[in-house]
Parts: sequence; structure tokens; C-alpha cells
Amino acid sequence: MVVYDTADRPEEELGTLQVIGSQVDGAVGYFSCDEDELDRYTRGMPLVLIGREHRMARFSSIRIAGEDGVHAAVAHLVAQGHTRIGMLDHDNRAEPSLRREWFVSAALAHGIDPGRVKGAGQSADGGGAGLRALLDAYPEVTAVFTFNDIVALGALREARRLGREVPSDLAVIGFDGLQLGALMEPPLSSVALDTGRLGTLAVEQVGRLLTGADPLPPEDLEVRAELRLAGSA
Repeated sequence: MVVYDTADRPEEELGTLQVIGSQVDGAVGYFSCDEDELDRYTRGMPLVLIGREHRMARFSSIRIAGEDGVHAAVAHLVAQGHTRIGMLDHDNRAEPSLRREWFVSAALAHGIDPGRVKGAGQSADGGGAGLRALLDAYPEVTAVFTFNDIVALGALREARRLGREVPSDLAVIGFDGLQLGALMEPPLSSVALDTGRLGTLAVEQVGRLLTGADPLPPEDLEVRAELRLAGSA
């Protein structure tokens, strides 16, 4: 098994696939590149895409059903009195992320302006820079939902640097449910995934693609996310 962190940068992603394409039997990942590009760089090997749909027969997908969890996160923030809620989205996507679409839907359901959004690099430093940009543009924001937990951890750190108390001055909710969030002070609230199930499904599906076995039906290739509250919101 070979593990790479490409920080969701397309050039890193394709470079990694070019290096390992002849060394592995299949690959699993949060890929951001177009399928045609992935097809060119993977030399016919099976590929399982996490969090997006696939088109090509030798590819498969694991769907992340996060809309209900994001709606629960926004509903919780509203119940806590927040009406000026912002989002730190992925900063390197040609189209808005699904997580942003879920956030917009949830905000509109509560009559909240969903336009308080800034991009953030996919790192803790990116989360800090994103929070500064968000608060510079929308100083009225009192709560933030982030694309993932790593961005959220950077936002928490930056909030302290800015002298903001969490959650009284600024509430923060991430996405993924990483155990690292429990080590923060305060612990991070997150729309959490069952990452163990996610990994198991992905590896099983790679095996099925390699052996030519019937793939699992779409309803079995889904991992749901649910709100997990802690001290940051």
C-alpha cells in the first residue's frame, strides 16, 4: 500500500499517478482532476473516486451523503443564535463543491444569506488565511462552516490569534470528523464521516474491479455524515 497526500492540487495528483501508475494494481482517492485526465495517467488500472460520481466503466465511486449533516450543522448554529454564518470552501475547484451546495441549501432554508463564502487552501495555514479573508470581507460573521476539518483547525488557531473566543465570539464546524479535532482546545465540532466504513468500501470495490466481480450496487456505496458536536460550536 502506498499513501500520498496531494493536498487536492491537480498537478500533484497527476504527478503522483504518473509515478505510481505502473507500481500499483488500483487506486482510491479524493480526486479533483477530470476523468479523461485520470484515464490517461492510470494506464487502465481500476480507480475508486471518493465523493464524486464516475463515468468510465473501469472506475467506481463512493458517494458521501453529507447534505443532512450540513443541514443539521446550520440548524444548530441558528438555534445558538447565529444568523451571520460564513463558509470556508475549497479554493482550487473549477466549480462550487458539493459541500458548498449543501451549505447554501441549508442557509437558504433558514433565511440566511449564503453568500458569505471565501476559498481556503487545503491545509491548516490555508484555513487561517481563509478565515482572515472571510472576516475582512464579512466582519459581521459569528459562525463558520468549513470544507474539511484541516481547514477548520487552521481557522480555530487563527481565531485565537485574532483574539476571538470560540465559540462565544466565533463558532466553527468542520467536515470529516478527524480524531485530530478532539485534541484541539476547544474540541472541534464536525459533520463526521465513518472513515472506517469509507475505507472498507473503497478497498472492497477496488478488489471487485480487479477480479471482474459484480460491483456493489450504488445504494451500498454510500457513507453518510452526521453532525458531531464538541466545544467549538
